[in-house]
Amino acid sequence: MRNNYDGPIDVSIVIVTWNVADLLKNCLASIERYGSHSLSFQIIVVDNNSRDGTVELVRRDFGWVTLIANEKNLGFAKANNQAFNICTGNFVLLLNPDTEVYAGSIEKMTDFFETPP
Repeated sequence: MRNNYDGPIDVSIVIVTWNVADLLKNCLASIERYGSHSLSFQIIVVDNNSRDGTVELVRRDFGWVTLIANEKNLGFAKANNQAFNICTGNFVLLLNPDTEVYAGSIEKMTDFFETPP
């Protein structure tokens, strides 16, 4: 997976979370493991004031992730809007923290949208 912030970003991945640190850990690990070697990513996690160590987990184990740590739970829509304001990717992928990506899945998504009907 390339996190190339010097050039254009292919995909911005936005994950809004609240008190699901274990699930988020698996989600981010799957992006790291299976994300892509041909696409560049920007990963943004918006935490809605979790009390389960989510913020500390992201800072400690996933330093390559952009983290927005809210001081209160703003809800799903507002949290996504916070991330959208800083997204720079050609595509934006919304993931829930209880999802995992698999090898080739993000490339298939971008290929679908780049292929004329």
